[in-house]
Amino acid sequence: MNTSHFNWALIPSFLAALEHGSLMGAARATGVSQPTLGRHIAELEDQLKLVLFERTGRGLQPTAQALALAEAAHTMQDGAARFSRMASGSGQTVQGRVRLSASQPVACFLMPPILARMRQALPDVVVDLLVSNSVSNLLMREADMALRMVRPEQGSLVAQHIGQVALRACASQGYLQRKGTPLQPADLLAHDLITGDHNTEIEDGFAALGFPPSGLRYGLRTDDLIARWAAVQAGLGVGFVSEHLIDSDPTVQAILPMIELPVLPVWLTVHRELRTSALIRAVFDFLADEVPRSLKN
Repeated sequence: MNTSHFNWALIPSFLAALEHGSLMGAARATGVSQPTLGRHIAELEDQLKLVLFERTGRGLQPTAQALALAEAAHTMQDGAARFSRMASGSGQTVQGRVRLSASQPVACFLMPPILARMRQALPDVVVDLLVSNSVSNLLMREADMALRMVRPEQGSLVAQHIGQVALRACASQGYLQRKGTPLQPADLLAHDLITGDHNTEIEDGFAALGFPPSGLRYGLRTDDLIARWAAVQAGLGVGFVSEHLIDSDPTVQAILPMIELPVLPVWLTVHRELRTSALIRAVFDFLADEVPRSLKN
């Protein structure tokens, strides 16, 4: 394909058809007529030399090729929108209030320095930070955007994968000096553990390794993630927290790197219609750039 003659204007029609599953739904959402959308899809398929949709009685069924191209198409659309904002909005002041939802550890430890930098970059933007582990905030319109560890499935939301959070076993240096440093997973059976109360993920992990929960010792059990981290810092036992938290406290040491713990994706999520707001886009773009940098530190 000769990219110098590629019609980039066809991408919005492709994404609309992909999202809504029919030309009628895409037309309703974009304001473009069904015949025009149909021509756009046909032209795009011709340029790419690919079949992007199977036409069925129930609408448009995306092919595997269409699904594979979706993320790149979203990136192109977002890049074009950012280019347009930079070209038309230079010299304009972005101002207003944005309600941001995030989980406890993210809101309390990851976000404050990021928000301090955003205060310098966007001094007329006020953030209302909603601290919640619920995933329903955006759907209930309690927040404008959210940082979440799960990708939303609702079509009214747009999510961008901006990083990941790795979990590690850890303990305070004071605890390790008193109790010794575990060198193998089995050594944890002789240590006090900091785990959830109703959440049994840690116990499930030990069971998968062949260690029944009845053989575990506990320093503290709580479902509050901030309380767990504070317990690790205080030397109550071995906990399982994110690497960025461990890196923030030199008195806490990561241990047992051979234990494979879940890697949590970080999604920046917003209502689809809010992407047209200069205020929301400015905050969205800032967080999409800054959060990954902070997770790597």
